[in-house]
Amino acid sequence: MKAARLEASGSMALRIVEKPVAGPGEILVKVLAAGICGSDRHMFKGEYPTAIPVTLGHEFSGTVEAVGAGVTRFSGGELVTVDPNIACGTCSACRNARPNLCERLTAIGVTRDGGFAEYAVVPEAQAFLLPSGLDPVHGAFSEPLACCLHAIDKARIRTGDSVAILGGGVIGLLMVQLARLEGAGRIILITRQASRRETALDLGATHALDPSATDTVAEVKTLTEGGADVTIECAGVPETFQTGLRMTRRGGTLVLFGVAPAGMEVAVTPFDLLVSEVDLRPAYLNPFTHQRAAALVSSGALELDRLVTRTIGLEAVADVVGSAPERGEIKVIVRP
Repeated sequence: MKAARLEASGSMALRIVEKPVAGPGEILVKVLAAGICGSDRHMFKGEYPTAIPVTLGHEFSGTVEAVGAGVTRFSGGELVTVDPNIACGTCSACRNARPNLCERLTAIGVTRDGGFAEYAVVPEAQAFLLPSGLDPVHGAFSEPLACCLHAIDKARIRTGDSVAILGGGVIGLLMVQLARLEGAGRIILITRQASRRETALDLGATHALDPSATDTVAEVKTLTEGGADVTIECAGVPETFQTGLRMTRRGGTLVLFGVAPAGMEVAVTPFDLLVSEVDLRPAYLNPFTHQRAAALVSSGALELDRLVTRTIGLEAVADVVGSAPERGEIKVIVRP
């Protein structure tokens, strides 16, 4: 079969490899749609820990092609979405219901072969059923949505709250929709790209600001009478972290969600944190949220087609992952 393989930092290629076989407790998934994530680009550049060589692709859906011995939940033909994060279940974090912090965490498409291929083998427990008539592209959104739901859980948005979202990529635009579903009164999306600001307004944002054209901290404070109740940082760069701190009201919440390169440091003034009591809440991965994400995708409550800007085949994956996002790009979907 064909697979897009990360072979070294900065080196990725389409290869012909052996089609995998489902072992005991595993299923073989025919991949129908896989999303390219910002984390894939971090892994390509060596900025995020991963196994090498490995087939990337941790956001995908497909049909069950075959099942291994002992599999009871699937028989073949079902449409499924895959939770890539596999916790050990026995370490201290797992025993305390924090599987995203598992000491021996492995991940499909990160430390074991993933969905940028025609087929992928996954443990039965990592697969979640989707309606048979659902667009597989929508199913591929389940993984990033599951991570977003964890961030929304951490944010604890109350009805009527003001929410500022820094970053207008696919994550920021999913957050806009989730904040709307949570009942936020004002939703302010901040991004430089005009097309993304327009999309955010169409998806439920009440305001969309251009940080290159306005003082976003001052503007958010004006719109919210002193600062956002909740700020969600979705870009993973020093500037947005620092801006997020300044635009959050005293006693408000800043959720750190954007994946920054490993080793990146940000200057913070502890005194300002002390006297403002901004509640910093990192949100990492998707503990117990993938099934909720699959249900939400299946419900049709989210606008997902607007987030797909390009569809490619496996032969283009290496070029896309190895390049900066195109202007206006939101989500690139791979259709093996």
